[in-house]
Order: sequence, then structure tokens, then C-alpha cells
Amino acid sequence: MKSLFDIIVAIVALIILCPIFILISTIIKITSPGEVFYKGIRAGKNDINFEIYKFRTMVQDAENIGGPSTALNDFRLTKIGRFLRKYKIDELPQFINIIKGEMSLVGPRPQVVYYTDQYKGELKLILSVKPGLTDLSTLYFMDMDKTLGSKNADEKYASEIEPIKNSLRLRYVKEKNFLLDIRILIETVFGLIGIKNITRLNIKP
Repeated sequence: MKSLFDIIVAIVALIILCPIFILISTIIKITSPGEVFYKGIRAGKNDINFEIYKFRTMVQDAENIGGPSTALNDFRLTKIGRFLRKYKIDELPQFINIIKGEMSLVGPRPQVVYYTDQYKGELKLILSVKPGLTDLSTLYFMDMDKTLGSKNADEKYASEIEPIKNSLRLRYVKEKNFLLDIRILIETVFGLIGIKNITRLNIKP
């Protein structure tokens, strides 16, 4: 039921969002050189890598001129990119990943291989399910760039944020059910407009 629900919602969402996708794609192409979509390698279910789709929010070859984490006011961000990241609009192309069967609407947020290669023991359970468009860690770190701050973003992410995100990813895997998915989806939608704890969901790690 979860897979069917994922695919139906993703297809409907892409149809509805098609005009917005065209507008955003046009703005990205006009305002900065490079591709419309960012395609990054992420670890998927059973540790099988896949390409995640996002609207490009940074300058071309950003990964070669900076670290994997994005700091507040990161110099690599484009003007439209700042806006897209603030409202999580850059993540919308991941509906394509959902239709392809690589992701789910709700599941542990996909991580770069550098970090998943470090998973040991119980943390490997995170890779036993499909990664998701949103999850408990998304709700907890709704404004990631501000949380990281402007200095030493990669170090802060690795030492302070990744352990919390893994704790929440693991919690989701252990507690996952359809009702929890619905609550996370509702919390995500309302969280993006600044309204929190609609379903009284406990998101503390």
C-alpha cells in the first residue's frame, strides 16, 4: 500500500507542479550557467547507490569548490537557489525518484556515500528501507542552513548534526507505519509555512 500511495501521489504532484517546474527551470537557466537539475549520488535501500534529482541551487561545479555541507550564506548559492532551498522547493524533482522506485514519500533522508560508508551496527538498519522525500530529521532540522551557521559547516554537520539525524532516521525505521508517514507528511507541509506540531508528533531525538 505504501508503494502504491507513493507512486500515485508522485504522479499527481508532478502533473500539478508541471507549470512551476517549467518556470523554475527557465529562471535557473537564465540566471546562472549550468544544468537545471543537480544529480548527486546517494545511498539507497540495501546500500544501492542512485542519482537523486534536485533543482540546482549552486554555481556550476560547486562540489569541487567547497565541502558537502551548505553553510548559511554559502558563497556557492545562486540567488534563486537561496529561495528554493529556504522553502525546500529544490527537493521537488525527487518525485521523479519516487516514480522510479528509488525513493519513498517518507523515509530516512538519503545520505551521501561518504557518511553511509561509516554506518556500523544498528545504523545499517537505516539502509534497509527506501530513503524518503521527508522524515523526522527533516522536521527537526527544518532550516538546516541556519543551524549550520556560516563557519566550519562541514565540521559542525559531522560532529553535531549527523548523529542527531541518524538517531531520527533509525527511530523512523523502527517505528515506521502508514499513520506515522501521514503525520510526517502533514507536519512537513505545515512546517514549511511556519506552523509546527499540528499532529502532536514527537520529533525529539
